[in-house]
Parts: sequence; C-alpha cells; structure tokens
Amino acid sequence: MHLQSLLPVAVALVSLASAHGDHAPEADENANWMTKHMAEEHHMQSFDDAAFFALHDYNSDGQWQVAELLRTYGLMDESNEHVGGARRAELADRLLTLLDTDGDRAVSRDEWLSFTAAGNDLPDLGTGPGHHGDDEYEYEIHHWEKFHGDDTKLEDLTHPEDIEHFRKHEQMEDDQDKLEEQEKQPIIEANIPLKFRKQQ
Repeated sequence: MHLQSLLPVAVALVSLASAHGDHAPEADENANWMTKHMAEEHHMQSFDDAAFFALHDYNSDGQWQVAELLRTYGLMDESNEHVGGARRAELADRLLTLLDTDGDRAVSRDEWLSFTAAGNDLPDLGTGPGHHGDDEYEYEIHHWEKFHGDDTKLEDLTHPEDIEHFRKHEQMEDDQDKLEEQEKQPIIEANIPLKFRKQQ
C-alpha cells in the first residue's frame, strides 16, 4: 500500500468532512424523490426550482440533455451499471414525455419551471437517490461523514468502503505510473497490433 500517498487524501477528506459539518439532513420518508435527492445527495433541505435546475445542468448550457437526466438519477454511477441500455432509454423517454414540451429531446429551464409551476415534481424511477458525483464526493457524503470525523487517523479507515476507496486510489496511482513509464519508451510494442509485429 502506498501509505505516504494516501495520507494527503485522508487529510483532505478530514478537511472536507469538517467543512461540511454534520451528517446529511434527513428527508421525511413520504417526501417526493426530488426532496430526498436534495437531502441525501446535496445536504440541502430547502431549494427552489431554478436552483434545482441549475445544480443539475452539469454543462451549464441552460438545458438538460438526456445524459444529464440520466446522471441526475444516478444512472451514470457504478451502483446502477446493471441497468441496461434499453431500460435507460425507456427511463429517458419517460422523463422527456413529462418535461420536454417542444419535442427537441432536451429540457430547457423554461420547460422545467413550467413543469414545476404546475405542481409537478420528478418521479421516483426506482434507481436510488441519484448518485451523480465523482467517487470522492460520493465516498465523502455517503461514508466519511457517517462513520468518520475530525479525529480519524489513517489506521482507523478499516471499513470495507474505506478499503475499496483507497484500493481505487492505489489502482489509479499504479495506472499513472505505468503510463509515465510507457511515455519514456520510444516504441510501445503492446500498442502495435499483432498483424504488424515481426513474427519469429
């Protein structure tokens, strides 16, 4: 294990956890999917419709494309990798039917605000709370804040989630080391298709 390289990550997580404060606010079990999503994924108990839209307009172009809708519902997260392409398309079509009034396969801010002004909210599609952050963000809000705190030491990080998280960091480091090693070589034989290699 690259213990020296993991120490800065652990320190950063401690800083993030203390910056975020306590655990996520809890939404009422009867709350709609949007309210639960905002509480669990963003630690927000109150929000307005325009803020919800802006927060989930990942490329900031004023529209939700299909990929952004799927990401909001956590369908780009590894926890939903079992959801196949046909099911994803079905879910996207269901959302577009609700939201896309002009038929351009995107949801504008105005379409969203009209939808919510009519008293509508996003349905629960059965895909979970909508994990759409990167690995660091998801680990921090769903594990670190629950089980660790300001006084956590590196040797205390023994939960399966901690081990998996730091295993991923090690793998990324190893991959980076291999890439840097390959970049030093003038020719990388492994990248040459077999049919072009000299057979002996």
